[in-house]
Amino acid sequence: MRPDKILYVDDEPMALKYFERLISPMAPVLTALSVEEGKAVLRARGHEIAVLMSDQRMPGAHGNELLRYAREHHPSMVRMLTTAYSELGEAIEAINTGEIYRYVTKPWDLELLRADMRNALELSETRCERDDLLREKMAVQRQQLLASRISQLAVVCAGFMHGDYAHGLHVFLQAAEHTVCSLPPIDWRTMDHAELMQYEAQRSIAIGQALAASQARFAMVTAPADALQALAHALPGQVEIMGDVATFTGRQPLTWLLDAATHEPPSPASVAWLAWLMSCGSSAQLQLGAQGVSVRLGGAVAAATQPADWIATAIERISQSALEAT
Repeated sequence: MRPDKILYVDDEPMALKYFERLISPMAPVLTALSVEEGKAVLRARGHEIAVLMSDQRMPGAHGNELLRYAREHHPSMVRMLTTAYSELGEAIEAINTGEIYRYVTKPWDLELLRADMRNALELSETRCERDDLLREKMAVQRQQLLASRISQLAVVCAGFMHGDYAHGLHVFLQAAEHTVCSLPPIDWRTMDHAELMQYEAQRSIAIGQALAASQARFAMVTAPADALQALAHALPGQVEIMGDVATFTGRQPLTWLLDAATHEPPSPASVAWLAWLMSCGSSAQLQLGAQGVSVRLGGAVAAATQPADWIATAIERISQSALEAT
């Protein structure tokens, strides 16, 4: 639901009543008698407020403090200041520091006030539409990054000489889909596209090196019971062993390789699950259910031939489920 309310803050009760009577036919009006009351309303109902207008001169704190607070916590909210003409310098300072969209001088010109409020509501609607478009664009870019990471994992895994990489990666992606990945975060404020690709390349190299080291350790364990215990030892507190089945109690080992932040380096624990699958080959059999993800070692099991488009199918299914969960 988009914000549709106007919050007016003034220490004069008559001014609040006058404003509400004048503007309420245009939009629902909330009121507060001080900066602190205004902050409390913003904390409780900020998501409902499209426009905030505050008087400047109030006991305890000035209105521009409230507007600064709103800018920090609700940047899309349209902020306005009302003040006497003698306080014009403070209004100009508030405009220059980015705290307000417009100031309204007291005493009000009623028609101008209505027009200002109408314009502010339209601006709020425009900002909401802009934010929706930005969110959609960012979601698409994050989906693309998730798809790229799946492709990079396939390349990294295919480079290993030992183990059935296709079966191991397929099991890994099935578990990630069942767990539901998040879309990986991208902070465009600190990086551009070229930097992102560089970081992702460095990340893939580090993951490949960590996988090689972990897989070498797992390859030394051959008995199924010992292999399950090795997985639990590599992921302390995140895997429970019951008989010949290992059950995951945490989601991070199942999704970290796909949805972690770019700058977060891989650890042995973050690659342990995939490295273990690569070592076990086709004997690793996945069990998916309401209780989560479990795996057992089924002995000498013939590896199923994956269809030619299995990676594309995995990318589509995992990225779509991650988008729906966002």
